Amino acid sequence: LHTDEVFTTQVGGYPSIFAHGMLSMGLTGTMLTNYVGDGRLTKYGVRFVSQVFPGDTLTAKAEVEALRSEGGQHFVDLKLSTVNQDGKEVVTGSASARIDP
Repeated sequence: LHTDEVFTTQVGGYPSIFAHGMLSMGLTGTMLTNYVGDGRLTKYGVRFVSQVFPGDTLTAKAEVEALRSEGGQHFVDLKLSTVNQDGKEVVTGSASARIDP
C-alpha cells in the first residue's frame, strides 16, 4: 500500500500509494516539539483519519485546550489537527506538555 502502485490500485482499490501513518505522526510531532520544546511532552496520541498521497502538502496545528497544575508542575493540554492542502484532516489527536509558569 505504501510502495507498490500496482498492488495498491489493482488489489487494494486505492487511487495511489500513500504515506505510512507514522510519517504524518512524525510531522505532527515535530510541530509539537518545535512549539513546546524538547523533553517536555508528557502525552502524545493521534488517530489517522485519511490517507496522505504523493504530492500532498501537510500543515500541523495545535490548539490550547487547557492549562493546569498538578503536583507543583504546570501543563498545557493541546488538541491536534494535521490537514492537507485541501483542508482535509489527515491526523487528529491530543498532547500534553510541561510548561514553565
